[in-house]
Amino acid sequence: MRKVLMANHAVSIGVKLSRVSVVAAYPITPQSQVVELISEMCADGEIDAKFLKVESEHSAMACCIGAALGGSRVFTATSSQGLLLMHEMLHWAAGSRVPIVMTNVNRSVSPPWSIWTDQTDSLSQRDTGWIQLYCESNQEVLDSIIQAYWIAEKVNLPFMVVFDGFYLSHTNEAVDIPEQSDVDRFLRKFRPKFKIDVKKPHAFNSIVYPDAYMEFRHMIKESMDTVPAVVNKCGAEFGKKFGRVYGTLEEYRNEDAEISLITSSTVTSTARIVIDEYRKKGIKAGLIKLRLFNPFPREDILNAIRGKRKVGVIDRNYSPGNGGVFAQTLRANIIGNGDIPEIYPFIVGLGGRDVHLGVLNEAIDIMASNKKIKAGEEIWLDLKK
Repeated sequence: MRKVLMANHAVSIGVKLSRVSVVAAYPITPQSQVVELISEMCADGEIDAKFLKVESEHSAMACCIGAALGGSRVFTATSSQGLLLMHEMLHWAAGSRVPIVMTNVNRSVSPPWSIWTDQTDSLSQRDTGWIQLYCESNQEVLDSIIQAYWIAEKVNLPFMVVFDGFYLSHTNEAVDIPEQSDVDRFLRKFRPKFKIDVKKPHAFNSIVYPDAYMEFRHMIKESMDTVPAVVNKCGAEFGKKFGRVYGTLEEYRNEDAEISLITSSTVTSTARIVIDEYRKKGIKAGLIKLRLFNPFPREDILNAIRGKRKVGVIDRNYSPGNGGVFAQTLRANIIGNGDIPEIYPFIVGLGGRDVHLGVLNEAIDIMASNKKIKAGEEIWLDLKK
């Protein structure tokens, strides 16, 4: 069935189709509509789930961890300062190896006060141990919620599905809603190997001494290392069932490109138009849409950029003192891999500023020129003087 949906409600329907049994959340703009619709579904009996109204995002994540340890499939949603308030519990979720799925609707971090999009909130949580995946369209948002449970429950790690505030959260698009019976065949019932059960008692999250702590962290590393392959496998299986194939990244006119842009989220849609325009001018430009950010899909990205002269990374985020997080992470992952292209880091669209065609045109024009990038330099586009 096709229906016109905003991304926030695409999430709600994805949660319903995934047969989530516990939801704990606290409202915050621009994600509130996600949990508003889920709460209505719970009240109307459309979802056989318990909705927990809590006093903060920290408490929401604490409830999700407890419910997941008890064997429930759980969900929460948040944004910006709410995600930052969860920070301590994000580490607890990853260290507890619970496959919680959370939506973070990107919103810039205050101060100055802002409710509009950029990716700094989610990217600042990179080191908490959550898988992070960025979506371009409302269809991808709904499909990614279902896939997130499939992946998270295989690798026993929490999963963050991320998309742009307002550019997607409040924008309506046609979305194909899968049949419940098809989703049930794709996403099996959650049956964790270990859970809190009085008939089979186990100890969870007790103190660990120095002779064992490192081994716990290494087990997380081993699971994280498998994630890119699991994401690709899940995307291929999803494609067989529903006709839409996904992976860690998506290439557009990139095979013979000499200059490539790396984008994420909704900027990708604008970039496709720009790439087509430059192809008409005879410039071999291409596009790589990065879907999986954490863990970084090193091998897939190396294959996508190999042979290019120059690669521009479009970062709608900023880490003070370090620059754009996507560019920084790309450089860290490709260094020492032979003949790699020159990397151009671009900062764009912070605080919800529009990333229009002219911004991306300027990025390609800079790469096509003879401008050289110094180590540590970043290029801010559409910055007022």
